[in-house]
Amino acid sequence: MTTSIVELETRDVRFPTSRFLDGSDAMNPFPDYSAAYVVLRTSDGAEGHSLVFTVGRGNDVQVAAIRALAPLVVGLPVDDVLGDLGAFSRRLAGDSQLRWLGPEKGVIAMATGAVVNAAWDLRARRENKPLWQLLAELSPEEIVGLVDFRYLRDALTPDEALDLLRKAEGGRAERAETLRAEGYPAYTTTPGWLGYDDEKLARLSKEAVADGFGMIKLKVGGDRDDDLRRLRIAREAVGPDLPIAVDANQVWGVDEAIEWMGVLAPYGPYWIEEPTSPDDVLGHARIREAVRPTRTATGEHGANPVLFKQLLQAGAIDVVQIDATRVGGVNDNIAILLLAAKFGVPVCPHAGGVGLCEMVQHLAMFDYVAVSGAQDGRMIEYVDHLHQHFVDPVEVRGGRYRAPTSPGIGARMHDASLTEFRYPDGPAWA
Repeated sequence: MTTSIVELETRDVRFPTSRFLDGSDAMNPFPDYSAAYVVLRTSDGAEGHSLVFTVGRGNDVQVAAIRALAPLVVGLPVDDVLGDLGAFSRRLAGDSQLRWLGPEKGVIAMATGAVVNAAWDLRARRENKPLWQLLAELSPEEIVGLVDFRYLRDALTPDEALDLLRKAEGGRAERAETLRAEGYPAYTTTPGWLGYDDEKLARLSKEAVADGFGMIKLKVGGDRDDDLRRLRIAREAVGPDLPIAVDANQVWGVDEAIEWMGVLAPYGPYWIEEPTSPDDVLGHARIREAVRPTRTATGEHGANPVLFKQLLQAGAIDVVQIDATRVGGVNDNIAILLLAAKFGVPVCPHAGGVGLCEMVQHLAMFDYVAVSGAQDGRMIEYVDHLHQHFVDPVEVRGGRYRAPTSPGIGARMHDASLTEFRYPDGPAWA
C-alpha cells in the first residue's frame, strides 16, 4: 500500500512575552512571540513538524493561509514528495490561484515555507539525520535541483551554482567534523531588547561576555538620547573590544537612517540591521555608502530570493540575514545561500523569535559544510527565550552553537507546551 500524506494540521500557539517586554523593539514594542504550528501526518503514522513565527495577531491570518494549502498536499504519495522536494516546493509556490495573492511573498509564501519545512523535517526523521547533515550529504546536482532558478539566472546560473558546490565538496567531511567538535559562532540579542531597563541591559551584557559570545546586539530607533545612553552602558559593560551591532527593525526612512546612524557613529556599531524598508534595495545602497565603516545588514523580512538577488547585485548590503520561516522554506534559503556565496557576502542568520534558533542553525551549518566553506564574519543570532518548549532545544555553549544530532529540523514542540499556550483557550491565556 502506498504511504500518503493524510493530514496537514496547524495550531495557533502564542507565548505572552509582552508581559516582560522580551523581544521588544522600535517597530514591535509589545510582541507576543507566537507560532503558527504545523504537523504533516502520513498514513503510516510518521510526522513532520514546522512553524511560522509571528509576534501575535499575525497568527490569525498565518494559520488560515496554511490551511488553504491542505488541498494541494493531502493525498500526495510520501515517496513522491520526499523524493523530489524541489518539485514539491515549486508545486506549492506555483499554484495559480494562491500565487495571485503573492506571488512568492507575504503570508502565502510563509505558509508555503511552513509546509515545505515540515516535509524536510519528515524526510530528515525518515533518514534519522539532523537537517544540516542531510543537506550537507546531498550531491551538488541534488542541491541545485532544489532551487527554482527562473528569476535568478541573470545573477546565478545552475552551472555557476554547481561550480560553487563542487569546489566546496572536497572539504565537506573535514568541516563536518570541525563543526561537531567546535560548533558555530553565535552572537546574542538577549541584552538588547528596547523595553529593558538600564540595569538589566548592563547585567545581561556582562553575562554575554562571560558566556563567550562574540558580539551583542541592541535595538535602536525609539529615541536618540535613549540609544546613546544604552550604547554607552553596553560599551562600559562589555569593554572596548567586543563588537556591538544595532538593529532598527525598519523604523526609519532612508535619510533618517543616515542621520541617526551619524549620531550613533562615535560608538562604532558593527552593523546597522534593517535600517529601512526591507524592500528598498536602492535605499539600502545609499545607507551602506553613507554609514561606512559600519556594515549594513538585512534579510529577516526579505520575502524571496529575488529580493536578495537585487540587494547583492546593487551592492546594497554587507551582511545577508536569512530567516527560517520568512521565505518559502529550506529550498528558498538554499537559493539565498548560493547567491550570497556567488557574491562573496557573509550570511548571519536571524533567530530572534520562537523556534528560529532551533531551525535556522541547520541552514548556517549546511552553508559552512557544503556551500561557503567558511565561518569568518559569520554568526548565528541567539536569544534565550522559550527553548524549553522544544523537544530538541538549541544548545549554545561557550558562545557557539553546538551541532544538532537529533533527526529533523528542530521545530517539534512538546505536547504540553502546545496545549498550555494554545490560543485563545489554552491555560496560559484563559
